[in-house]
Amino acid sequence: MKVIADDKIPFLKGVLEPFCEVEYLSGGRITRETLKNADAILIRTRTQCDAALLEDTRVKFIGTATIGFDHIDTNYCDEKGIVWKNAPGCNACSVNQYVASTLVHLSRKFGFSLRNRALGVVGVGNVGSRVVNTAEHLGMQVYLCDPPRVRREGICGFISLEGIIRECDLITFHVPLNLEGEDRTHHMISENLIKKMLPGTFLINTSRGEVADGAALKRALDTGRLAGLVLDVWESEPRIDLELLNRCAIGTPHIAGYSADGKAKGTSMVIRALSRFFELGIDDWEPNSIPVHPEMTITMECLDRDEEDILADAIQATYQVEEDDRRLRANPSEFENLRGNYPLRREFRAYTLNLVNSWPEIKRTCRKLGFKVL
Repeated sequence: MKVIADDKIPFLKGVLEPFCEVEYLSGGRITRETLKNADAILIRTRTQCDAALLEDTRVKFIGTATIGFDHIDTNYCDEKGIVWKNAPGCNACSVNQYVASTLVHLSRKFGFSLRNRALGVVGVGNVGSRVVNTAEHLGMQVYLCDPPRVRREGICGFISLEGIIRECDLITFHVPLNLEGEDRTHHMISENLIKKMLPGTFLINTSRGEVADGAALKRALDTGRLAGLVLDVWESEPRIDLELLNRCAIGTPHIAGYSADGKAKGTSMVIRALSRFFELGIDDWEPNSIPVHPEMTITMECLDRDEEDILADAIQATYQVEEDDRRLRANPSEFENLRGNYPLRREFRAYTLNLVNSWPEIKRTCRKLGFKVL
């Protein structure tokens, strides 16, 4: 048995070698020729799995260590009997951390309070649900939009996309990329939609680049319809629109879900799926350890400080989104290298807060955000 694996999938090397031959390649070098004798491939989003790649190979299993799977031609795979598995929810806590840091950054840069601010969350799945929880604990008024869930569960608790843009001047998108059908999301953020938004709206997109029409975003920034734009995902990645990057409040190289914790979970999910399919006997595998920062305990003085400021400092102590923005602006041509060599980032749950002169309510809120609290 032979497995071809993307060499940027973390924690993977050495895991499968006792059971099979493993060849590690960069995503761009995974071709039909390299797959001729492969039984399985483990990939990331940069490998397009379609007939052009898979025809006349013996590949029977595809595992992508990502939540999204729009890079896999699922109809072709189903037709050919190729089993494919993704890693739903693996990076949900990481994206939530990214959005939380972004909200704090925007509030401080543009001088507004998050408390009672209206936030629209479009797409309330694994990621969106965590964003909702975090935003509510930050004191925000949160509105939910998720048409597929409305059809499954009823309308209680949800509003339409039109309702979101009427009520909210902060909107974050957490939807899959659907090119057609009732739930089409390609260019969901369109010229027509933006024109209906409240003047001075802030948009955050961490889903897929093609969810937003880049040309429409630039026009909206020119007119002031958008007060600020945060993009982690871009049309035509990795060749991104530099003009659009220059106009963003925050621009990052598709790393919202790139915490070490999220990567570890994604790898473990595809390894377990591969193990079940080929009966390797490592159905419960997980990485032995995840690297840690030197200081995983954060000490904060709380005397004479309000809750929003304390929570904001705790969030930014774990991750400052502006650092990723700075790295991308300095070297936009290095988009892929910035992703492939991303620095260590740990999620809230990896940190312990020592809140000096605090009170029980703030400790409870920090625990609900995912922190350990002394």
